[in-house]
Amino acid sequence: MSLGIRRGDKVLVLAGKDKGKRGKVLHVYPELSRALVEGINMVKKHTRRSQQHPQGAILSEERPIHISNLALLSPASNKPTRIKTSILGDGSKQRITAKEKVAIAS
Repeated sequence: MSLGIRRGDKVLVLAGKDKGKRGKVLHVYPELSRALVEGINMVKKHTRRSQQHPQGAILSEERPIHISNLALLSPASNKPTRIKTSILGDGSKQRITAKEKVAIAS
């Protein structure tokens, strides 16, 4: 099954504690149907003492969010959109927005 969202895409969060926020996809985990989005689903991680953090530390980091909670943003209108796949003359595939018929850079 194709997820439709790739690394580098701009997405909108549809559900969860970060609903309404926008971000850039950093990594996609297709086997888990999840994506890591910049600045979304931030959690606090407690770390032990180390040379980098002699007192220990509490760090903020992103965790993956389920693909079903994300919507791809159209490059033309910056609104959430569905995508279609069109096959070009040379046989390669290209992602386009469903309404505006604008190509999405891969």
